[in-house]
Amino acid sequence: MFTLHKLQSALRNNYVRIALLALTITLAIVLGLRADVAQDSSPVLHTQDIAQITALPAKRAQLDYLLVAAPQSDAPRYIFKLKNDDKLYVVKVPGTTHLSLEREVLLRNNIPYAIARDDYLASHKAVMQDGDDNKLARAGAFLTRHALDILLVVLALFLLKNGLPGMGVNATVLTPDQLGGSMDDLIGMEDIKQEVLHLEDMIRNRALYKEHDIDKPFNVMLTGPAGTGKTKLAGYLAKRLNIPLISASGSALESGYIGGGSKALHALHRKACKRGNCIIFLDEAQSLFMPRGRGEKKWEDDTANTLLGLLDGVRSDKGEGVIWVVASNFDDASTRMDEAMLRRFSVKINFRLPNKNERRELLRSFLARKADGCVDWDDLQLDHVAEITANLSPAVLQTVVERASMLAIQEDKVINTELMFRAFERATIGLTDRATTAEKTRQRERVALHELGHFFMQIDPWLREGLSLAEVKERSPLLKISTESVSKLGALGYVLSASDDVALRTLEELERDVIQLYGGVAAEELFYGARGISVGSQNDIEKATSMLDLMVNKLSMYSRSKIDHSQFKDKEAGLAMVEAKADELYSYTLTAIADYREQIAELKGVLMDQYVLSKDAIFALLEQQQQTREA
Repeated sequence: MFTLHKLQSALRNNYVRIALLALTITLAIVLGLRADVAQDSSPVLHTQDIAQITALPAKRAQLDYLLVAAPQSDAPRYIFKLKNDDKLYVVKVPGTTHLSLEREVLLRNNIPYAIARDDYLASHKAVMQDGDDNKLARAGAFLTRHALDILLVVLALFLLKNGLPGMGVNATVLTPDQLGGSMDDLIGMEDIKQEVLHLEDMIRNRALYKEHDIDKPFNVMLTGPAGTGKTKLAGYLAKRLNIPLISASGSALESGYIGGGSKALHALHRKACKRGNCIIFLDEAQSLFMPRGRGEKKWEDDTANTLLGLLDGVRSDKGEGVIWVVASNFDDASTRMDEAMLRRFSVKINFRLPNKNERRELLRSFLARKADGCVDWDDLQLDHVAEITANLSPAVLQTVVERASMLAIQEDKVINTELMFRAFERATIGLTDRATTAEKTRQRERVALHELGHFFMQIDPWLREGLSLAEVKERSPLLKISTESVSKLGALGYVLSASDDVALRTLEELERDVIQLYGGVAAEELFYGARGISVGSQNDIEKATSMLDLMVNKLSMYSRSKIDHSQFKDKEAGLAMVEAKADELYSYTLTAIADYREQIAELKGVLMDQYVLSKDAIFALLEQQQQTREA
């Protein structure tokens, strides 16, 4: 099958180029010979003197012939020859004048004339050329007539040599003095820092590693969640090694043209080789790590195959000082990757989200950069802020701090714990609006009941253990309950809770999460009946379904045989198990939430009146309810 890539490859062959050049010259000669016609040798006298035409009736006896060339054009030409005179007279006249001359001179005096035929003009080219024509003017006229043809030919040659638009990749070359920051900017992350220092040592002391038969390029693979500092780390490494950094986007390699990604990679490598020791940094390159051979089209893996060859280095001197650093948001633990590609990386650095202590120090570092007086350090509990910002990347934490500064400027305040809390809410949830439901009392009542249902099923296990409200408050991750709409989430209310750093959750904890999700819809059924459940529970049910599928089918938590049922074609058995467990957990939720009917009904009115209840406010109300019942 013919492709542009094959044509480009063929044109790199010198023999093909010579053959095309010879063919072009031959065609030009043949066309030129075919175009040549024997010309009349009579001298041509050009003029624009109309009197030469008006004098023809007096010279009628001496007139040999009279022709009119291009009578419909803007400048017709009268061509006549006199007997006993070897010259041809050519009179160029305006198109409007030609009509008058034809009527008043030629027709009135019955002077015979004819229209010049193409064969006559072909053998008398001089008659259509002005007397001041020269080779330069004729060349200019040729270029004017064939400008579009020439442009298309030049464009075709350019595309064959350089590729179609989008086939290349924009690469930024940064010298060490242009790279900012240092390793000290990586707050915490001591494990990652040690990996980078080890990598630096390997690159600086390659001779020592060669003694141990380690002679392959030190290609580096950076993996981890977005916003954890992979891109910055590549810059820090280049700065420490005092070598340039050539940065490009891995996603930009996929141009949509066959061979485009391969061509762009080769261009990057040539640019790097010219600079000697340098780093090529490919960001967002996860698509290059997917297993090859998934598609039926052979060229779909061209970009990955080219990268494999360049990463290997083929143990040649060319490009031995080039270090490839490739960043991906995926890793081989969570995503299936191409084994050959993974083997090309001798160093793999896995980034992670910061823990609580690291988040506290990151927040302190971001806030310390502000001018004196912008932060109220005495009214800033960084431990509390670090606790509520669990599972946030350094980039998102910096966004929270920036949002806090914006709020401080807008409201003429200094940054404190309360402002940081609001900034966290704005950065993670988005804008809230109470006007959307302000006049819809019935909807706000349903939203309030729904959100209180989530809250009570969150604290239900501790209340059933007999813990006091103070102890429950200490354990509860609740931050606030709101009946304000959130356009980002498409919700009319929400329960905001602090996240947990622990990623490994047990079966009991997962069941509690499902019960808490069911708390909203269960509260609606408790107050409005089974047929009164609204579509506001859609997001909760989707999350619960996903968690139940994980528990039942993928992890077999309820079965002695620990297998992944989702890999089997028969989905009916797995669906039945998920339905049974969902029925069991929802039935428990519906029964449990009935015990809090009175508390929910009382808190509903306060929540509707105030729109938002903080953790302190809601537990204070629960304390009052408890004291009232005891009294």
